[in-house]
Amino acid sequence: MTPKPPSSTPAIKVVMQPRHTNHQGAIFGGVLLSLIDQAAWIEALRQCNRRYVTVAMDKVEFHKPVLQGDILSLWGSTERIGTTSIRVHIDVTAFRTGTGEEITVTAAEVTLVAIDEQGKPTRIVTEPGS
Repeated sequence: MTPKPPSSTPAIKVVMQPRHTNHQGAIFGGVLLSLIDQAAWIEALRQCNRRYVTVAMDKVEFHKPVLQGDILSLWGSTERIGTTSIRVHIDVTAFRTGTGEEITVTAAEVTLVAIDEQGKPTRIVTEPGS
């Protein structure tokens, strides 16, 4: 199945608040991982409206720290759609409100599996009649 092209808008856009920071003023990595997981799920839904569970997060790369006040944009693009799984690439950019600079801070590959009501893998259908 051929994935839809990447969206021209971010899957998620959020301002980093004091509650997201560690004692050194940087954002906790777990906060970023949670946002990446949510953005991957949104991208999977954009491809095919199914229930999904995350089965793997690979190649999570933290390039630069995320700071309080940064406005994060999480961009999703589908790398591959299998029979029951979908692999999504997420890029995270930060707009530094103090300097106006926009930088790439994180990237990740996420694999999700479509599941049915019983939690069993189910087929991903992206085209009518398939």
